[in-house]
Amino acid sequence: MIEITIPGFGLLKLDHLVSDFTGTLSVDGKLLPNIREKLTEVAKSLKIHVLTGDTFGTAEAELSRIPCKVHVMKGKDLDTQKEEYVKKLGAEEVVALGNGINDRKMLKLARLGIVVTGGEGCAVESFLAADIHVNDIKDAIDLLLNPKRLKATMRL
Repeated sequence: MIEITIPGFGLLKLDHLVSDFTGTLSVDGKLLPNIREKLTEVAKSLKIHVLTGDTFGTAEAELSRIPCKVHVMKGKDLDTQKEEYVKKLGAEEVVALGNGINDRKMLKLARLGIVVTGGEGCAVESFLAADIHVNDIKDAIDLLLNPKRLKATMRL
């Protein structure tokens, strides 16, 4: 669990990290460099859930050596499926990471939503739904590994 009080934002008691895969943790279906190590480190504090439509069909193999649950989502309305998943976990205990249009609802619902630009860019609706924007996924994970950085970013 990550617990920190942020003036003007309130108490964060995070137990779950919910992340998109394609465009957030990976580009062209391949996990980005150094992400495996960073996710393994953050897994010491948070339960990691990766929600993906798995555009390239590589998510399970790419994430196989990381302590996380991988959920390949099928059908339409991935945005609503991701939102419902966050609700079931308890949105107040979730930090969500994403970049695509289908991440916007989970970014808005989660206690802390972090949108990642990365190599693919990010959808404007997801950008507007998030609490924090970062250029690189490593920066997002480093915020979780160093929670005082969250405080510096979010305090009023």
